Order: sequence, then C-alpha cells, then structure tokens
Amino acid sequence: EVQLVESGGGLVQAGGSLRLSCAASGFTFDDYAIAWFRQAPGKEREGVSSIDMSDGSTYYADSVKGRFTISINNAKNTVYLQMNSLKPEDTAVYYCARLIDIPSMVVGSWGQGTQVTVSS
Repeated sequence: EVQLVESGGGLVQAGGSLRLSCAASGFTFDDYAIAWFRQAPGKEREGVSSIDMSDGSTYYADSVKGRFTISINNAKNTVYLQMNSLKPEDTAVYYCARLIDIPSMVVGSWGQGTQVTVSS
C-alpha cells in the first residue's frame, strides 16, 4: 500500500522558515517523482515543486523560486521541502504526492496534508 506521510507544518512569522517532510513507503522510491502541492482557502490546489528520483531534476513554481528547495534522503525514503523567506500568501495546506506523469504533474497518490500558516 502506497503511503505518503507529511510532517513539519506549523505557524511561523513572515520571513521565517519551515521544513516539510514526506515519508514514503509501499513503492520503489527511485522509480517515481514526488511533488509538493498546496491549497489555500478558496483557491485551487497548485503544484509547488517536484523532484524526479531517476535523475534528480527539479521543478519550482515561479511563486516559490529562490525561496523553496526540494531535496531527498534516499536512505530514509523521504522528500523534504525547505521553505525560507515565507510570506503570508504561502499559507496553505501542503500535500505530498507521488506523480505518475511529471510534465503534467498528474498525481497517483496523495498524502494527508500538513497546515502551514504564515502570519504577517
């Protein structure tokens, strides 16, 4: 059974940092790409970042470039999202997802989400 478990969300002031973790199990980690999505109240879910396990290539939405960094720990089957210089508009529920198509960011499995709140 595929499982994706997020952690690391919380409340932080604008300009602060958080690191989200996504612990994956139930599939061969190296065969897939993992992405982070977020959904703010009243808005559609959007792709934030992804990493292709096969070659380490990454993607970042324009809104987070230069502030967020995605990385992996293969030994722990864990993907991280380091979020720096956080802004109130980064407030959202952040979801980890296993992609089945990288360019279009089609999701095969979702995690349960973790809340990130950035206060001004």
